[in-house]
Amino acid sequence: MNSQQIFEQIKRKQSFLCTGLDSDFNKIPQHLRKKKNSLFEFNKQIIDATSKYCISYKPNLAFYEACGEVGLNQLAMTVDYLKSNYPEIFLIADAKRGDIGNTSQMYAQAFFEKMQFDAITLSPYMGEDSAKPFLAFADKWIILLALTSNASACDFQMIKIENGKMIYEEVIERSKNWGNANNTMYVVGATQAEKLASIRKIIPQHFLLIPGTGAQGGNLSDVAKYGMNDICGLIVNSSRTIIYADTGKNFATAAAKAAKSLQCEMAELLAKKL
Repeated sequence: MNSQQIFEQIKRKQSFLCTGLDSDFNKIPQHLRKKKNSLFEFNKQIIDATSKYCISYKPNLAFYEACGEVGLNQLAMTVDYLKSNYPEIFLIADAKRGDIGNTSQMYAQAFFEKMQFDAITLSPYMGEDSAKPFLAFADKWIILLALTSNASACDFQMIKIENGKMIYEEVIERSKNWGNANNTMYVVGATQAEKLASIRKIIPQHFLLIPGTGAQGGNLSDVAKYGMNDICGLIVNSSRTIIYADTGKNFATAAAKAAKSLQCEMAELLAKKL
């Protein structure tokens, strides 16, 4: 899937929404916890309810790894379900891997060959060697952590270096040529929306994955104002606001309502910018 194909889905659905499948067994509705494949059943109902409003889903690996083999099996079931029923969806593994050599190669094979994800989040701290094995796969994407939403992002990412740039700017500048705008994205937190303008000067055509709206306080209008380009160039993630909109038996209906609300706001923003 290339950037133009992602944009075609954005235009068709009038949305640049990604739903984060941060499916926590302790937070899913009580009536589902008794089922054999409770996480998968939760994901399935969320997906069926929200797919018309989303262009992407992003399972966070930690929530499945924490359940051991049972959780990883249900992650695989979720991926299979999406690939079989919603093949147009852009599927992101929120894994935040970042190693080199054979280890990185094995990660690439695991996520792109075995699990059939379209993209994976990576830490760029170990340099280009950590990205090369993933970039060897055609029609797959790396999503590099650049500027995150967490409170301690400033510990390292915003340190100013000798050339006057901050570390996150240097990371983007140095890594933008590892791949290209059809296989590389960057994570920029929604709470850092004003900094998107300067980031766009470095990477005007790359897609950006934007977490941090909703529960974390990021503003969608500001993200679009500073970050949108001529093919939208944004995939905005919302997790808890959608999947835990209700924790009772009507959770899927509530998730659909929350996703639709975000999609409607996105449609208005797209109409203004494109």
